Amino acid sequence: MHGVQPDKPVAPLQTSLIRAGLTLAVIACGLSLRWYGFPLGLPAFVVKYGGSLLWATMVFLLVGVLLPRLTRSRLAAIAVAIAIVVEFSRLVHAPWLDAFRLTTAGALLLGRIFSLWNLVAYAVGIAFGVWIDGLVGWAKAR
Repeated sequence: MHGVQPDKPVAPLQTSLIRAGLTLAVIACGLSLRWYGFPLGLPAFVVKYGGSLLWATMVFLLVGVLLPRLTRSRLAAIAVAIAIVVEFSRLVHAPWLDAFRLTTAGALLLGRIFSLWNLVAYAVGIAFGVWIDGLVGWAKAR
């Protein structure tokens, strides 16, 4: 597996800490995009789907924080499953769930409106997370 996995594996705790730091950076980027995207004149498409892309990247990284020993492909599969469940949960309208979605936290975590285009943005975001994690993994191995 030359070039794919480091010769000296990085400790799971170190991996989790690095991924946690990346998660915080992605959250900061996502919140900045949502809060300042429109005032900066960014198109609605960029704000909406950029936020979805970064949300999925965050999910991938959080799964990696919690399960640092899994391969990136397994982390990605779990993140895809979470993204699909969250997106399709928007079709469920229980009063308590709809009330939570109306809060800022609920809108950011679960979203409000079902869209198949979000699944595309999530796939791109998870692929981005895999790429970033690979870059950091490569840098850690040096």
